Amino acid sequence: MSINKNIRNAVIVVLLATLIYASHAADIAYSFISQLISLAFLAAFAWIAARQYRDHRITLHSLGTRNRMILYGAIGVVALTLSATSRLWDTGLGTIAWLVLLAGSAYAGYVVFSSAREY
Repeated sequence: MSINKNIRNAVIVVLLATLIYASHAADIAYSFISQLISLAFLAAFAWIAARQYRDHRITLHSLGTRNRMILYGAIGVVALTLSATSRLWDTGLGTIAWLVLLAGSAYAGYVVFSSAREY
C-alpha cells in the first residue's frame, strides 16, 4: 500500500501537534518539545544562511571591505535585537530602541545594496 507523500507529511504534522497538545499537561515535556522545535528552526535558519553565503560569496567579497563590514554589522545588530525583543519591549524606551536598531540595520543594508548596484 502506497501513501501519497503529501498525505503522509500532513499526518506527521498532525501527530506532532497531537503530541505537543497531549504533553501540555506535563510542563517539562511541553517545554522540552517546544525547545526542540525551536532548535530545529534555528538549525534550519543557520543552514539556509550558510548555503546562501556559499552561493553568493564572490558577490560578497566584491563589495569591498567597508561595505562588507557594514553589512555584517547590520546582520549582527538584527540578530541581537531580535534575540532581546522580549526585554526591549518591557519598557517604552526599549521599544523605541528596538525600532531604531532595526531601522538603522535596514538602512545600512539599503546603503550597501545601493552602493553595490552603482557602476
